[in-house]
Amino acid sequence: MTIQLLRKAICYGSTATILALLVGLGSMTSSAADNKKPVPAPKPAPAARPAPRPSGGGASHGPTGGGASHGPTTGGATTHGPTTGGFATHGPTTGGATHGPTTGGAITQTHGPTTGGATTMTTGGGGTTTHGPATGGATNMTTGGGGTTTHGPMTGGATHATDGGITHGTTAGEATHGPTTGGATHATDGGITHGTTPAGMHNTTTTPTGMHTNGGGAAGLHPGVTGGGASHGGIGGHPSAIRGGAAPRGSNEHITRSGGAVRTRPNGRVSDVHDTKRGMDVHHGLNGNRRVSMERHDGSRMVSERGRPGYVQRGYSYHGHDFARRSYYYHGHEYNRYYRGYGFRGLSLNIYSPGVYYGPGFYGWAYNPWAAPIAFGWGWGGSPWYGYYGGYFQPYPVYPSASYWLTDYIISQNLQAAYAAHQEAGEVDGAQSSAGGPPALTPDVKQQIADEVKGQLALENAEATQTAQHQDVDPASSGIARILADVSAGHAHVFVAGSALDVTNPNGQECALSDGDVLLLQTPPAADATTADLVVLASKGGQECPKSSMITVQMTDLQEMQNHMRETIDQGLQDLQAKQGKGGLPAAPPSAQAPPTATEFAAIAPPPTPQDAADLQQQSQQADQAEQDVQSEAAQDSGSPVSAAPAAPASVEMGQTLDQVQAAMGAPSRVANLGSKVIYYYNGMKVVFQDGKVADVQ
Repeated sequence: MTIQLLRKAICYGSTATILALLVGLGSMTSSAADNKKPVPAPKPAPAARPAPRPSGGGASHGPTGGGASHGPTTGGATTHGPTTGGFATHGPTTGGATHGPTTGGAITQTHGPTTGGATTMTTGGGGTTTHGPATGGATNMTTGGGGTTTHGPMTGGATHATDGGITHGTTAGEATHGPTTGGATHATDGGITHGTTPAGMHNTTTTPTGMHTNGGGAAGLHPGVTGGGASHGGIGGHPSAIRGGAAPRGSNEHITRSGGAVRTRPNGRVSDVHDTKRGMDVHHGLNGNRRVSMERHDGSRMVSERGRPGYVQRGYSYHGHDFARRSYYYHGHEYNRYYRGYGFRGLSLNIYSPGVYYGPGFYGWAYNPWAAPIAFGWGWGGSPWYGYYGGYFQPYPVYPSASYWLTDYIISQNLQAAYAAHQEAGEVDGAQSSAGGPPALTPDVKQQIADEVKGQLALENAEATQTAQHQDVDPASSGIARILADVSAGHAHVFVAGSALDVTNPNGQECALSDGDVLLLQTPPAADATTADLVVLASKGGQECPKSSMITVQMTDLQEMQNHMRETIDQGLQDLQAKQGKGGLPAAPPSAQAPPTATEFAAIAPPPTPQDAADLQQQSQQADQAEQDVQSEAAQDSGSPVSAAPAAPASVEMGQTLDQVQAAMGAPSRVANLGSKVIYYYNGMKVVFQDGKVADVQ
């Protein structure tokens, strides 16, 4: 019975509806395993008070015990907290009810009819699937080969048809493409095949020689390639060779005779270069970073950024579906991430797929409140990044559950990456050191992140259950399709930026995001939109998008943010299991200590080549040459030189040594030696050192 409910939840539920059944099943499995021990069965836990949590944020439901009963609920995403012991019965729900995992005792959960959320229909072979009108959420229809899928009118969400690969439109057999509109063609990104492209989106562009276009668009700007969706935005209604959304207002673009392109910002500085000869795109961010993406002849993709990890992505097939492996390289360290291709609104998205899954007992322990809040020492006190972002972030004093611990883990990992990029590549984000006031990342915003993390834990447990039963995980479960379905049902989602990114506001003006900025998606976009409008919940100042502002973000970028959150959560879960019972963390029960199990699709992924790391290092030099060649050709076409991209801005950070400051700023115009205090004078700026380290900048 439980398996039947599980399958129905996977097929017909949104993120909200799968939480209880799947995480609850994990807890039941853990409980069953523990009950094999020759010890008396525990009594049902008495009703417990809500677990204390850090101040601030929205309401949450604590654990309940002993025969809790929930009546019918309607409207939006309703979340029921974890339950322990007794029998929990839920009446009919609509709009996507979410039930957390349960632990302890014999748990029976009965759910009445549900409506809304994502619908998935699958046929294993050459049969025919027919369904009538459907409403609410995303609908996915898959045929295993040679079948025919017929559906009636659909409203309230996205519809996808796939067959044995990443295909769009209604297709059968091999990975072919359905009809396209607007004269669009199809490209391939790292083995992930692009499908139907709606009117106005171009994967390849033919333009008049030496064409000039002027900016005025208001859509987001996608810096380079972030994992699919090779759409090219235009300026003033004209097609563009630059990857990403429409150009920011006031920008200018020149398309060369060879098909290359140069885009400049209103100040005349280069923002983007496209080199058709090398298959290369270069984006210069507002914060001083440079991102280089290249589509190679073997179908792989190579992406590098100054001061950040670079990767090589290669596609492969598993169970007739398109997957990709990204091999990341950073300072001699190599690690891998896995993705499944997914077509959505003419975009080709890469959906993160964990390389390992834990047992249900571990997910239940991580999801539910701990027996008592714990204090944990992170050891960041002497870290330069922690002082640098003191005005933005402060960790919780205590942790009532793993979701809060993982929230601080996610934020800290992002800020450490941003700080490393500052040091190595001169990126700037406007962060202010602590001045004694409250941090910019408020308790309310952190609570929303913690709630998002909790939902991701339940989602991963659901996927782990499917994987253990040798079922293919629906990529939409962690994709934009389900998120938009949740938002349409009234359940907002929070995103944490995992990289430097340039976007636009509704007026088409450009602003920047950086690692650790927080965004809120609470209004669903139009049914055919490939961008979404979000509200900035927290940012760091300077050229960054201000707090409470509305920005437009490409859905490919939102998917990458979702991917990055799940990747960082998985990294945190690995640390959490390794450190359980140490440093103040509670000890996990025996059922939560089993090592994770590797997935089959990760095991068969093609290995990286020994040359990948060297190729990434050489890509920077190739990008220098590509920019020079394309800009020279553009200058010959127009008769005037194109302004060079600005050099990475010089940066002085708290705690830097005298040598580090001179390496970044050059020799000072004069020096004041005052014993343990030394002052370097630059044009319009003083750098004050105390005991050989930067203590103040005036």
